[in-house]
Amino acid sequence: MLNGRKSLVTVIATAAIVTSAGMISSGTAQAKPSIEDVQHRVDRLYHAAEQASERYNQIHVQLTQMRGDVHALRADQARQQRRTEQARQVIADSIIQQYEGDSLSAVGRAVVAKDPNQFVSQLTTMSAFNSMQASQYSSFLTEAKALKLRQAATDKQMAKIAALEKQAAQDKATIDHNLAAAKSLLGNLKAAQRQRMLAASRSTSPTPVSSTSSTPTSSAPASGRAAAAVAYAMAQVGKAYVYGGAGPDAFDCSGLTMAAWGVAGVGLPHSAAAQYNSGTHISASQLQPGDLVFYYSPISHVGMYIGNGQIVNAENPSVGVTVTGLYTMPYVGAVRPG
Repeated sequence: MLNGRKSLVTVIATAAIVTSAGMISSGTAQAKPSIEDVQHRVDRLYHAAEQASERYNQIHVQLTQMRGDVHALRADQARQQRRTEQARQVIADSIIQQYEGDSLSAVGRAVVAKDPNQFVSQLTTMSAFNSMQASQYSSFLTEAKALKLRQAATDKQMAKIAALEKQAAQDKATIDHNLAAAKSLLGNLKAAQRQRMLAASRSTSPTPVSSTSSTPTSSAPASGRAAAAVAYAMAQVGKAYVYGGAGPDAFDCSGLTMAAWGVAGVGLPHSAAAQYNSGTHISASQLQPGDLVFYYSPISHVGMYIGNGQIVNAENPSVGVTVTGLYTMPYVGAVRPG
């Protein structure tokens, strides 16, 4: 009887444990992420999208230059093609003068051979080849070799362009995917929660990441071209953030700084990483309004210093162009354009 009671107690206890475990598991599965969790996830998605966007921008800067190089290479190749053809014609004319009658058919095959290798092959089968002037043949070979080198350079550049275009397409897909994921996360929040999350986004200033990044001491007003750049950037506050945007209605981070300094007469590339190499590097203690400040490693975000420890920047699709603290993101360095 005692053993029976023990068995019954064991069965009941086991059932209770299983039931409790099921309730805990069910509760965990149904638990909704906190606003803070969603904010962190959205911020990570935005940052990854911005990294991809800045790579995309940088690729297009490179592609513009590389396509210009290809244009120059093709023009050079065309010139070399003409020189090679002229050298080929000199040899052909020399051969024709040495052949008569039926033998001209062999000359004809050589004359119409446009490929330098085929032309040389035809020449070497002709009995009069050895009587040709050595300088003519040497000149043709030199020009043909130069043409081959130019063709190879053009092909190599075109292969690089194709690879960059493929990378750009992948980065564009990453941007679209991450933006859609962020929108989905935000869409699952109620309006009030979403507003609370956006208000809290980057509202605190973390400790500067760089050991050389001291709190700026300069609060001098902007002047000259810097004043024009700051005025333009500040006039865009409240406008939308769009990946690849450069105004007038929407911007991404490097698009805003490019447009602002463009109004001031200073040309900048549409790439945060490229802009980092487009001016004089300065320390944080030397910052003045209009200077560009850069974030993350590798660099994937840029803003414009406006004084009093603040920047104006195209931040992300949730908040658009806004003013925030200098150290609300991992600070890397600063550049003074112009």
